[in-house]
Amino acid sequence: MLKRTFLYLLCFTALSAGAQIRKRTFSQRELGFFGGASYYIGDINPRIHFKASHPAFGAFFRYAYSYRYAFRFGLNYGELSGNDALSNEADQKERNLNFRTKIYEANAIAEFNFVEYRIGHDRYKFTMYVFAGLAGYYFNPKAKVDGGYESLRTAHTEGQSKSYPKFQMSIPFGIGLKWNVGEKCGLGIEWGPRRTFTDYLDDIKGAYPDFVGEGSSGGLTDRTENGSAAAGGMRGNPSTRDWYFYYGLTLNIKLPDPRKQCHGAGRKGRR
Repeated sequence: MLKRTFLYLLCFTALSAGAQIRKRTFSQRELGFFGGASYYIGDINPRIHFKASHPAFGAFFRYAYSYRYAFRFGLNYGELSGNDALSNEADQKERNLNFRTKIYEANAIAEFNFVEYRIGHDRYKFTMYVFAGLAGYYFNPKAKVDGGYESLRTAHTEGQSKSYPKFQMSIPFGIGLKWNVGEKCGLGIEWGPRRTFTDYLDDIKGAYPDFVGEGSSGGLTDRTENGSAAAGGMRGNPSTRDWYFYYGLTLNIKLPDPRKQCHGAGRKGRR
C-alpha cells in the first residue's frame, strides 16, 4: 500500500510539474525545526500506524528556488520499539519478542508544492506538498531481558554469519501542509514514511537457528515462556522489509537574503 502511494505521489508531482505553464523563480533560505514522534512497522507491529510512538525531533535547512520547488537537508532523531506481549495475536504473545532502538537520520529531500507558496508573501500563504529523497540512518536494536537491555545485533539471534550494518540507507517520502504565520515564519505538519532495505530494525527476519532448543528460553533468540521454539521454525516474515516513520510539526524561519543586505528588503509581496 505504501509503495503504491509513493508511486502515485511521484506521478502526480511529475504531471503537475509538466502542466505548470508559468514558473516563478526566486530564492529563499529557511532554517527549520521539527518536533513530533517516530514509530515503526515490522514483524512485531505489522499493520497499526502510530502505535508505540516515541518523541522525535530534528532540524533542517530548506532552499526554495521557486514558488513550487524546494530542497532541504536535515537531521532527525527518534526511537522505535515493539513488544509481542502487547499484541492481541496469540502467536505473537507466544513468541514473546521485544526490541527498542534509537534512530539517527541524515536526509536530503526535494519538495513540490501543489500551489504557489512563499513565507512572508501576502498572497501565497498556504499549500499542501509532497516530498521524496534519500536518507542514511543509524540503528542498534536491543531487547529487554531480565530487567536490563542487551544488544541484539552482535548476538546473531537467527544464526547470521555476520552482524548486519548499523548504518543503512532509506527512502523518505510523504505529504504535508505548510502555511505562513508572519513575515518571517511558517508552520507545517507532515507525515513521512521511510522505506528501508533491511528486515532487522527489530532484529527479526526469518527462522529460528539450528542452535535453538531446550534450555534456551529467556535468551536473546528464544524468549518464549516455555522454550517452545524449534530449529527452522518461523521467527518472522522474511518476505517483507521494516519501515520507520516520522510525523509532527515544523517551524520554518526565513533567513536574510545576503544579496539584499546592501539594497534593502523591498516591499512585502512584491515578488
